[in-house]
Amino acid sequence: MPSSRPRVVLLRGHNANVWDLRPLERLEDEFELSALVTGSNLHRLGGLALPTVQVGSPRDKLPAGRAAGAAAYALGERYLGLEEHLRGAAIVHAAEIGTWFSAQAARLKAKLGFRLVLTVWETIPWRGAYRWPRERRYREAILPAADLLLATTGRARDALLLEGVPAERIVVSPPGVELDRFAAASGAPEDPPLLLSAGRLVWEKGHQDALRALAALHRGIGGPSRPDVRMLVLGDGPEAGKLRRYAADLGVGGAVEFRPTVPYDEMPALYRSATSLVLGSLPTRAWEEQFGMVLVEAMASGTPVVAADSGAIPEVLGSYGALVRPGDWMAMADALRAGPLGGARPAPDPAVLARFSAAEAASRTRDAYRSLID
Repeated sequence: MPSSRPRVVLLRGHNANVWDLRPLERLEDEFELSALVTGSNLHRLGGLALPTVQVGSPRDKLPAGRAAGAAAYALGERYLGLEEHLRGAAIVHAAEIGTWFSAQAARLKAKLGFRLVLTVWETIPWRGAYRWPRERRYREAILPAADLLLATTGRARDALLLEGVPAERIVVSPPGVELDRFAAASGAPEDPPLLLSAGRLVWEKGHQDALRALAALHRGIGGPSRPDVRMLVLGDGPEAGKLRRYAADLGVGGAVEFRPTVPYDEMPALYRSATSLVLGSLPTRAWEEQFGMVLVEAMASGTPVVAADSGAIPEVLGSYGALVRPGDWMAMADALRAGPLGGARPAPDPAVLARFSAAEAASRTRDAYRSLID
């Protein structure tokens, strides 16, 4: 028997992930949701209750690695058979204004009659001059077709305004975290102290600076020596081997554990065990930190934070934790000595933290969907 709920199809290209999609599970009482997932998806989806649909893409037929991504881009990445997957949808919810999957949906919108919603994390307004030619065409297809753009931060909203999006089509809608799950996790900070550096193992996430700060602490550079401090580097990615070698080169290999990405439900206990979260995010020519979900998870867990002042990090972190200049690993070591390693544990502002709850995020998305269907 066909569902009476409006059908919503979620498109995230190769980046479908639990922390982005999980709050939407709360909408299944009113909407029939499903997420399309390619064979080249970059994230594990364990713990996600939303229905997923496996969809092919040209990249799936290529070897793994960044070269495959570049080759797929050159060929023209796309979902295979997308029209059939979107037929009958009331809403298609994609992401960003310069992506292949949002453009593919935009080009099908008039034919299939759905409304197009975009979640937008991007904080840099590229317009046309600074986009690759293919992405310019994506943008040109997407902007006229997008009915509503959900900017995850005020910085993302401002970037959309500079992109030329009318203000009335933009709503600031931060992503959501299950705050109670992180706040209620059992455990306490480990002794000896444990630093957590969590995220994709890529250069721009700054794990190498976290390792440099750890080495400075061990050697007593800039302050008292702290050879007792350990670090957990958590995540998967192409820099894994290099980061392991670098930890050994710095003389802290024995104090660093490298652990692949764990199921999302295991994260609250890891935050509880950590003396501090370290986020050494580095801006690149084409990217800056667009949110930093780990910041909210750490705040909900009561875990102190030392983070780089990059992109949207200051907006998300607020007055919680310490900010250092991107790449300033000595300042990171100093901030750790003065704060978390010295016993300081800041308290988050409950009103600020509540804005990032999964319930609030789901409510904002529900209102957005209703506004389009009504």
